[in-house]
Amino acid sequence: MPIAIHPGSFDPPTLGHLDLVTRGRKLFERLHVVVAFNSRKTPLFSAEERVRLFQASLESAGIRDVEVQAWDGLTVELARRLGATVFLRGLRQVGDFEAEQSIALMNRRMAPLIETVYLPCREEHLGLTSTLVRDIARLGGDVSPFVPPPVAQALRERFQGKS
Repeated sequence: MPIAIHPGSFDPPTLGHLDLVTRGRKLFERLHVVVAFNSRKTPLFSAEERVRLFQASLESAGIRDVEVQAWDGLTVELARRLGATVFLRGLRQVGDFEAEQSIALMNRRMAPLIETVYLPCREEHLGLTSTLVRDIARLGGDVSPFVPPPVAQALRERFQGKS
């Protein structure tokens, strides 16, 4: 079975991200979550915080066989280092496919032996984005229906002061 990488900014991790990892780990020998740096975004949480939040979210869901790490570079290079031959990506809506397709095509040009596999999100996660979660939390809304408990707590602490 192949080894897969699931890259993303995960700022913060959502239940949609966790669901994709839960489903993906059944398909691959090993699955690595890669918290990527994105120079076009200003993250709410540092890469180290996002790694810890994703790890805590996996642990709270009883998942212990997925590695989480930060990476600042081309994901094809990390895939080569880890022996991964698959990028696992999630699709929420039509626009996601257009954006993901251009990334997949460029990755294929750089690393022709690495495939991209898309999993559609479950219906309950349609439209769920980290950006919307951050906005809800920033405005004092309840994000617990959208994120794992460790992430909800971290967002409360970030926006309302430590409780």
